Amino acid sequence: MPERRRGDPVKRHHLIRSLAIATLTAGALVLASCSSDSGGSDGDVVLELVQSGDVNQGGAFAKLSDKYFDETGVRVEVVEVPNDDLRTRLRTAAQADDLPALAASPSTDPAWTERLLDLTDIFNDVGVIDTLAVADPADDKVKAMPTTLTAVGMFLNKSLWDEAGVEYPTTLDEQWTWDEYVDKANEVVAATDAEYGVVMDASAHRLRSFLFEFGSDGVTEQSDGSWALDEAGAEALEYFKQLHDDGVMPQAVWGAADDPSATFKSGRVAGYMSGVWQIADFQETITDFEWVSVPLPQQPVRATNYGAASWIVAFDGTGVEEETLDFIEWMYSEENYRLYCETQGCLPALDGLEVSYEQDEYAFQLYNGEIAASPAISAVQTTDGLRFGYEGKAIDSEPLKDETTKYLNNEQSLEETVENINNVSTEQMAD
Repeated sequence: MPERRRGDPVKRHHLIRSLAIATLTAGALVLASCSSDSGGSDGDVVLELVQSGDVNQGGAFAKLSDKYFDETGVRVEVVEVPNDDLRTRLRTAAQADDLPALAASPSTDPAWTERLLDLTDIFNDVGVIDTLAVADPADDKVKAMPTTLTAVGMFLNKSLWDEAGVEYPTTLDEQWTWDEYVDKANEVVAATDAEYGVVMDASAHRLRSFLFEFGSDGVTEQSDGSWALDEAGAEALEYFKQLHDDGVMPQAVWGAADDPSATFKSGRVAGYMSGVWQIADFQETITDFEWVSVPLPQQPVRATNYGAASWIVAFDGTGVEEETLDFIEWMYSEENYRLYCETQGCLPALDGLEVSYEQDEYAFQLYNGEIAASPAISAVQTTDGLRFGYEGKAIDSEPLKDETTKYLNNEQSLEETVENINNVSTEQMAD
């Protein structure tokens, strides 16, 4: 790849040639120079961006693509890939020497980390939040940029709580424990036609937040190089199982993969432990009841689990490296990145960037407050994913979730669950 020359981005952007959003045929992972349906001539540069976000993230990329085409003429094709397929698709593309120009990936992967472009200059210019700063330890270069900030949070069915006359905290100045939440949610269930007190996504991301709230650091590296869940984490898992055994949580979400979002949207659940990405969806899809974002319960620690929703990575050897870096630099300019966040309805990953939300401004600010108040361990999940990829570790399973599911289904004891979490985690991550 030729040496990248940095100059005035405004002048440089006027020299870039073409971009537009286009639809690719299913399964395509092709980077090509071709004519554009939007009127480009043969030989126009095409930047393929592969991503697996939800409708809101895809729509935000599409809006940026349209704007970039209007300003510069460079054409980008946004390829939507199911989340479960993204890792395989990128690995297959790397093996076939057919990687896209860039991707929004949940982590790095040893299959293609050696093909990543250096984004350090862009990273240093835009002011990414410190806790999301991860360099490749091999050369101290930043090769992944966080798309947005994501965090776990609590939603209530406000209509049910109001009907039951049960009060709940609405600001971070107010606090409640999990014990208090359960007592209050049980009151709501008893006084209304609600069926459950709370539902939680079947996700290690959500479960880690729950562990942190009990004072746990989750599964961490030990002095001997092994990985282990601490005692507070084991106690949190026992509490979590009791919530299921007592009927406060539906067994079918973690135990049988029922859809937690649909369960909450049914109107029969008092609360939903999910995340900030739900806000935009709830605004569009919940019409039968009122919902509200509230502080997470503490037991006794105030903690969410936060990090990058995904990471922008760019690949060498595509023939369009310069154009790709120009687009990433343009995307993370204050004006364009703000547009991306406002369109998607998400938290910015740039420090100090103010974003305006047409609806539910309070909810986004509540998440920001929870993030600021959380312990440092709350930020490591997604950054560890990058680090492991750089170190050549391919993490293809999530023992915390997998073993907890077996525990909830009475397939093993708490002691066996903790032991299995420790053993599998060590096998995956120990040097």
